[in-house]
Amino acid sequence: QVQLVESGGGLVQAGGSLRLSCAASGSIVSIGVMGWYRQAPGKQRELVATITSGGRTNYGESVKGRFTISRDNAKNTVYLQMNSLKPEDTAVYSCNAFIALRGGYWGRGTQVTVSS
Repeated sequence: QVQLVESGGGLVQAGGSLRLSCAASGSIVSIGVMGWYRQAPGKQRELVATITSGGRTNYGESVKGRFTISRDNAKNTVYLQMNSLKPEDTAVYSCNAFIALRGGYWGRGTQVTVSS
């Protein structure tokens, strides 16, 4: 009924930038909070950033000032602009969205690797 698909991951050198996208499709009336989470090998999944339908944002402490989350409600898409990337940002980044009347959904994730 609802699918989230991430794109934009890849390999980048430390100090570089990447832009991730996550598009929601299916039976959607509206979407509440959307967000990005990440998980590196041997580490717990952690919050990267969230954004409400009205544009209010929240960031994890480790990415604050470097990453920017945004969304296009007409396209049911959320973005994550990642600047000044560090090797410790290496992880699988997954998109999450709360679909009105349905609940929370996760994408399959996209790999981001930052080399030193």
